[in-house]
Amino acid sequence: MAGQLKEVRNRIKSIQSTQQITKAMKMISATKLRKAQEAIQQMRPYSKKLQQVLGNIVGSAEGDSSSSLSTARPVEKVLLIVITSDRSSCGAYNSNLIKLAKATLQKKYPAQTARGNSLIWSIGKKGYEHFLKNNYKVNGEFRDIFQNLHFETVQRCAQAAIRAFENREFDAVDIVYSEFKNAASQNFVVEPILPIPKTKKASGTASDFIFETSREVILAELMPKILNTQLFKAVLDANASEHGARMTAMDKATENANEILKSLRISYNRARQAAITTELTEIVSGAAALQG
Repeated sequence: MAGQLKEVRNRIKSIQSTQQITKAMKMISATKLRKAQEAIQQMRPYSKKLQQVLGNIVGSAEGDSSSSLSTARPVEKVLLIVITSDRSSCGAYNSNLIKLAKATLQKKYPAQTARGNSLIWSIGKKGYEHFLKNNYKVNGEFRDIFQNLHFETVQRCAQAAIRAFENREFDAVDIVYSEFKNAASQNFVVEPILPIPKTKKASGTASDFIFETSREVILAELMPKILNTQLFKAVLDANASEHGARMTAMDKATENANEILKSLRISYNRARQAAITTELTEIVSGAAALQG
């Protein structure tokens, strides 16, 4: 009985220590989430408007006036940029992104994947480690972006993707990331970035523009900058989503620890009462035996 009480006491101490860690991680994630949320909320309207402008310009371009970045060609080689986190303890966040990336390769690009013509660029260590372990073709050159999250760092990844597309190393480039909605929920999406999708013209409306310089010069200048911004927005979305997922996971872990502690304390009290009852019974029985 004494050994059982000691075991329960040790479990209670262990869970209390874990609970303190989960509370601290929740507070840290909440602090980081506020900063990340402000960054993506400021960036999102600017990025969406730039994409709309670019889509309209590309949609109004015809024939040879269209840029090589917006020209669709038969898809033989595919690049998937998968944005996961560097650390764990964020629930099913990373596993959902990895599942979505695998489903994209299997359903959207099955022929290219079967021929080995699909490559993954992993931003975040967790995705890189998983794909490398499971024998996927993965490049980890940009996996440490979150350790130095600045526009210039993300821009290098975007420019490398643009160069690879222009050099026909890839015929399609998609991003797999989590779009931040709020601290408790994220939207896991696949977003094509190359070739640049064209915005369809509404019936009966004209979407052409008057350019002060040639259309080709504007497209050559505007397209890379907007693609840099688009990838940076996706990374900021993923950063906010990660902290939100971790904060929610740590909050649930703290609640679960409370439930386990309640159960253990009840078990401990029952075992302690049983031990006291047993001791009293032995004392009374011994005293009765002496009197007899």
